[in-house]
Amino acid sequence: MIVADTDVLIDFMKGKGAARSVASALERGLATTVVSAFELWAGSIGSRRRETAVEKLLAALEVISLDPASALEAARLKTSLRSRGTTIGTADALIAGMCVSRGAVLLTRNKKDFTKVPGLTLG
Repeated sequence: MIVADTDVLIDFMKGKGAARSVASALERGLATTVVSAFELWAGSIGSRRRETAVEKLLAALEVISLDPASALEAARLKTSLRSRGTTIGTADALIAGMCVSRGAVLLTRNKKDFTKVPGLTLG
């Protein structure tokens, strides 16, 4: 399973950056997380054009929910990183937890934060 992070989904909607990677993955069954759905909605509210674009994009994706196993994995990852003196944001920890618990590949440009996460495969 390939899971798209918010940044590459925004690229896709704007037709730049990682747009080709997202378009290619869409053909194979791309997913995203409920956290990324939230971030996309938060950035679109107030613009009917952007809201419609987000609605159409999310309809084409499987949106992965946060379940107890993913929440536990996210908490373990965040705690482990903190004990090693590094941190990532809560939203990124939740996304990483959802991917690691499912053995999914995360398609992202945010290598700075996500490369810190042990067991997370990036695409």
